[in-house]
Amino acid sequence: MTEHRRWFASYPDDVPKTLAPYPEVSAYSMLQGAAERHPEKPAIAWFGRHISYLQLRQETERFAAVLAGLGVQKGDRVGLVLPNCPEYVIAYYATLRLGAIVVGNNPLYTQRELEHQLKDAGCEVVVVLEQLYPTLEAIRGEVGVREVVVTKLNRYMKFPLNLLAPIKFKKDAKHEGKPWPPVPKVAPVMWWSDLMKAAGPTPPAAMVDPKTDPAGFIYTGGTTGLSKGAMLSHSNVVSNAMQSAAWFPDLRDGEDALMCVLPFFHSYGMTVEMNLSIFRAAKMILVPRFELHMVLKEIQREKPTLFPGVPRLYIALNEAPESRKYDLRSIKACLSGAAPLPAAVADKFEALTGARLREGYGLTETGPVALANPIYGKAKVGSIGLPMPDTDCKIVDLEDPDHEMGVGERGELAIKGPQVMLGYWKRPEETALMIRNEWLYTGDIAVMDEEGYFSIVDRKKEMIIVSGFNVYPTEVESVLYQHPKVQKVCVLGVPDATTGEAVKAYVVLRDGGRATPEEILEWCRHPEHGLTGYRVPKHVEFRDSLPETLVGKVLRRVLLEEERQRASAGGAAPGS
Repeated sequence: MTEHRRWFASYPDDVPKTLAPYPEVSAYSMLQGAAERHPEKPAIAWFGRHISYLQLRQETERFAAVLAGLGVQKGDRVGLVLPNCPEYVIAYYATLRLGAIVVGNNPLYTQRELEHQLKDAGCEVVVVLEQLYPTLEAIRGEVGVREVVVTKLNRYMKFPLNLLAPIKFKKDAKHEGKPWPPVPKVAPVMWWSDLMKAAGPTPPAAMVDPKTDPAGFIYTGGTTGLSKGAMLSHSNVVSNAMQSAAWFPDLRDGEDALMCVLPFFHSYGMTVEMNLSIFRAAKMILVPRFELHMVLKEIQREKPTLFPGVPRLYIALNEAPESRKYDLRSIKACLSGAAPLPAAVADKFEALTGARLREGYGLTETGPVALANPIYGKAKVGSIGLPMPDTDCKIVDLEDPDHEMGVGERGELAIKGPQVMLGYWKRPEETALMIRNEWLYTGDIAVMDEEGYFSIVDRKKEMIIVSGFNVYPTEVESVLYQHPKVQKVCVLGVPDATTGEAVKAYVVLRDGGRATPEEILEWCRHPEHGLTGYRVPKHVEFRDSLPETLVGKVLRRVLLEEERQRASAGGAAPGS
């Protein structure tokens, strides 16, 4: 890092500018270290049961023996098809202990999506939740999975919940029209409980080259097309956990607790929930999915101090009347990512909980955390904040990437740092396009202000061109989000015979809200909001919801595909 970087003057006093030198160790060493420092401290809270760091390490060592017994060796890929649960943490670190590679999978994947990912990664061993087995069973022969380990959500629950939960699971399956049991008696699978009881001796921790050996493949690109595996090395994983921890300067080793709602298969949940917790020997409060009552109950019972999330989680908590019935004041800080954080959402959440809610930014390819607004320093609404320690950023010309732009000038955001991925699995050409001379070119259009704070303007691929003028969807969306009746919005470019492209807004209104397209357009045209004529939407379509990923990122490609189908069928665009 160079000392002249503009953002250093804005750094909080208690956040170091550098953490170098970073330890050259396996990512498994984070768990080993936490268990040595705080063996009796709770590592996992699972519906009232606490698993200590000593117990977590012992279970991890036992499952490492299980995987070794199944033939897993260094460099092999182990697929996880699990929600957030103790088994995910155990299987993740057991895989790392062997020098094998973790491949997390979205539990909500369709057969097609899961088949692509497991086949692309070459997973021969997969750990799956019993309710999710039917999807895996349907594609098992196509993807070449050799061994399947099945586990149950009640495996680590305490009595009597461990006996009551299966009754609820069976009732839910019947209600949803799904088979029960989901795993046929004759299915060629092995059960977690049986394997753990029969586990052999603990294998030695594998020797890895932290800088070149992958710890995990995190698949990305699903919002824009066929997903590809970002290879994160052990050094990437460890450094990003350390960088994230440094951003919360009052974290106390072995004393804090993190609410783990974001899925661990996603890079954000993996780093800012699981790995950050392990690095600081914090308690992970696990929930398998975002269910409002469940989350509120666990917050009150387990008292998390940190609650990483995405805007839609905070919106749900803000707007739920029952949130006022629970004590949420243990939460001190929250880092929001994956989508822009509306200022009104942050203000309302801070009023509800007393916690500081700050927006950050990252990509799967950067581990993911790259920039964030200071938790206890100056936060700028609408910005993604300052680069993490040891993270260098620059804005480059869209036409000439070798030319660096000045303060306030738009360009592509490029990032360099210890968290930048090795590359894409089996895709050297795509890797070369994204990483050049150690700089990762994000595809996001951004600006940097006088104080070194960065703001995302838009994505290169999502820019709309109206009569030759550039329109950045996020500029229009930010205006629409200020409308008191608007809860969610997405802006796209749609074909237009006169202007080439026209701006279209998909709008979700707040509960009970009523509005007309003209009312929305008048809001955009109002001089106070600063949208010039060509930036004002030409079409407005009201929706009950928008297609989203599990972490709340709008699937623009789904909306674009709808527009293409509508155009090919000769239909008119709904709305104005």
